[in-house]
Amino acid sequence: MREAQRPSVETVNRSGISARSGSSRPHTVFGGAPPWRNYGATVVSAHSPCSEQTVDSGSVKLQLDRRVPSAVSAGGSSILAGGWGPEDGDGGRGRSSSPASGMEQEAAREDADSQPTYRIERPVYSEALIRSKLLSRKENSITLRERLANHFRCSSARARAAVLSFLPILTWLPSYPVRRFLFSDVVSGLSTGVVQLPQGLAYAMLAAVPPVYGLYSSFYPVLLYTFFGTSRHISVGTFAVMSLMIGGVAVREAPDDMFNVLPANASNMSATVDTEARDARRVQVAVMLTTLVGIIQILFGVLRFGFVTIYLTEPLVRGFTTAASLHVFVSQLKYLLGVKTQRFCGVLSIVYSLKAVLWNITSTNVATLILGLVGIVFLYLVKYVNERFKKKLPVPIPGEIIVVMVSTGVSYGLSLSDDYMVDVVGKIPTGLLPPAAPDFSLFPRLITDSFTVAIVGFSMDISLAKTFALKHGYSVDGNQELIALGLCNFISSFFQTFAISCSMSRTLVQESTGGKTQIAGLMASLVVLLVVVAIGFVFQPLPQTALAAIIMVNLLGMFKQFRDIPNLWRTSKIELAIWLVACAASVLLGLDYGLLVAVLFAMLTVIYRTQSPKSSVLGHVPGTGLYYDVDEYEEAAEYEGIKIFHSNSSIYFANSDLYVTSLKEKTGVNPEHIQAARKARKKQEAKANDNHSSPPQICVKYGKQEVTREVSSDNHVAVQHINGPVGDSCPDVDSEVVHLKTPNAVHSIVLDWTPVTFIDSVGAKAIKQVSKEYAAVGVRVVIAACSRSLLAELDTLQFFTGVMTPDVMFPTVHDAVLHCHHSGSCPVAVAAVAAPPPVEELS
Repeated sequence: MREAQRPSVETVNRSGISARSGSSRPHTVFGGAPPWRNYGATVVSAHSPCSEQTVDSGSVKLQLDRRVPSAVSAGGSSILAGGWGPEDGDGGRGRSSSPASGMEQEAAREDADSQPTYRIERPVYSEALIRSKLLSRKENSITLRERLANHFRCSSARARAAVLSFLPILTWLPSYPVRRFLFSDVVSGLSTGVVQLPQGLAYAMLAAVPPVYGLYSSFYPVLLYTFFGTSRHISVGTFAVMSLMIGGVAVREAPDDMFNVLPANASNMSATVDTEARDARRVQVAVMLTTLVGIIQILFGVLRFGFVTIYLTEPLVRGFTTAASLHVFVSQLKYLLGVKTQRFCGVLSIVYSLKAVLWNITSTNVATLILGLVGIVFLYLVKYVNERFKKKLPVPIPGEIIVVMVSTGVSYGLSLSDDYMVDVVGKIPTGLLPPAAPDFSLFPRLITDSFTVAIVGFSMDISLAKTFALKHGYSVDGNQELIALGLCNFISSFFQTFAISCSMSRTLVQESTGGKTQIAGLMASLVVLLVVVAIGFVFQPLPQTALAAIIMVNLLGMFKQFRDIPNLWRTSKIELAIWLVACAASVLLGLDYGLLVAVLFAMLTVIYRTQSPKSSVLGHVPGTGLYYDVDEYEEAAEYEGIKIFHSNSSIYFANSDLYVTSLKEKTGVNPEHIQAARKARKKQEAKANDNHSSPPQICVKYGKQEVTREVSSDNHVAVQHINGPVGDSCPDVDSEVVHLKTPNAVHSIVLDWTPVTFIDSVGAKAIKQVSKEYAAVGVRVVIAACSRSLLAELDTLQFFTGVMTPDVMFPTVHDAVLHCHHSGSCPVAVAAVAAPPPVEELS
């Protein structure tokens, strides 16, 4: 076992020269005993350690004199002032004294000379001393009425700040460098608009609305975001995941079978779907959902609820978007093959959709399939070239618009719709629609879906916005982003749009082509406006399979997220579980229920981590005043009679029992076992008084084994018998004689509360109860490194009553250790209790 330390108690003169040897290394004097090695943390006492009848922390001083270590050098004690050198011995740890190690130590000492010195001398503080002599709270003379008055007071500065916060464009537009930025923004906007045009047509198919509504959604929100958004680089508009979620709601509320029409005087003919009425109803559903999404996002922004996205961790979002890409891919198979199938939504919708496509695969339209495959191959090659030669190309090759123009020309020239039955986009009305109010009768049926769409849309937006803001050195406001998205969705919904977010592919195009500000987004919206107002009719012969090809190729980036699985397996199994659950749940249960399951599972992982924190016993690193896990670092050694317990968790109702159990197991000091040993000893002593011929025997149940000892107080030799499983009674003593290692006398336990951020009433009661149990067997429990906010919580919980007083709270672990040693070394201090040794310590 590791040799135990004793806290250093030293007398050092002003020059730091040892009174005994005259060297520059101070030595330790402990009650007149031979000097101990210097551990860097010294105690200067004005009295003999045992001269006081009460423990007074003011009589003990803490003096630290060491180099400030870096994260690398902190592990080696030889580089620290007052550390263990070759002349100090190895402390029983078997250190090497080879020339190589000596050279390393010498080099480390030379490196330490360049480090700043950490030097402090003060009394050992307890919380009671801090409250009475060191700190005093500021008096808060401001009343609630004055606070409210100050909060709502209006001034020109506040009004200007509010306007600039609501309209971020005013912060950069007046100082916009036209000569430097305008050309880059115009080129970037034109390039982004060329990409946005076919994506708007394609993603409208995912939203289950006519393609022209995708163009509307690519114009109004982009125009509005220029004024209200805080990001300078993201491209808002239609997004595949959002469109798919909206399409699922629209299909659920307006399925095909609601619009079946029987032909007149044709009772034997099958019913046909009134597509015009169906599409009109689905547009109403999408518009009303967008209105609710906008309202929710505005409310969240006003109430400063931008933090809600912290529950959507990166593994969760990536798993969710990967599942959404699978949904999108399967939904486009019918357009690629040219088969007629029903659109499904809800639980297992992806399974039903795939089954329907495979069931009708024999009716594949060959012309549609060929055109789609050619488009996929071409787009893939274009993306490869853009990625491979992105530094040499002035602007990316606009593969999407090329596919749209070529496929439209081929469809028109070969009459694919009439002669080969290829599905095309169809009628695209010219001009913009007049504003119209949404159908609020749909409100009760869409409110739950709107929350999901609102949160997903904002999470996509803020993640990309923060990424590019960090890259280009500016900041974005999450709450203002919520308001901006909300206004884009709410206002645009009156012009027949569906909910939008930002797109990764378009954002990369806008940023890579030199976009500096949202002027680029404004130019992109004007490109879409030109198509809607003037030349929208040109795209009426556009084959739907070409749009399906555009969507499928754009999913390649999301499919690459499957590479996260091996990376997360190596780095974090819990985050891998979140990724897999988010993906699997969203694939099987649908995007709405899947997201809910993923968020709940992510919260459960947080609870799991608090339920299984890492616990350890800390030891002192010589010459530093630092404490680390004794099982992990060989330099860390425990102090004699003191156990320092550390657990990486807060203490509350869910883990308070686990905290107490871990405390007893790690320290090896269990009050119940000690009480049982005492009772057994008293019982054996009573029997020994009746029969003096046999030595007293103690039978103690320890864990799953039973230990029988014959105790001799003269030479510490015991007759011990170790049994297997605990029986009902102690066995006969025909046991062998063994020698016990002398158990360490544990008189104090220090609870390191550095990681504890909060505690509730259940946790506070558990700590007080275990402190009482230890006090009953003579073990003092003190608490170290408790934050001021946590102390305020403890005051509110009336924690400092009974055995727990402010005198047992210390600002640092070293304060607590020195106090415990000083108290434990005095005759009037609480008697030290020997913890029962583990069976494996028997030799």
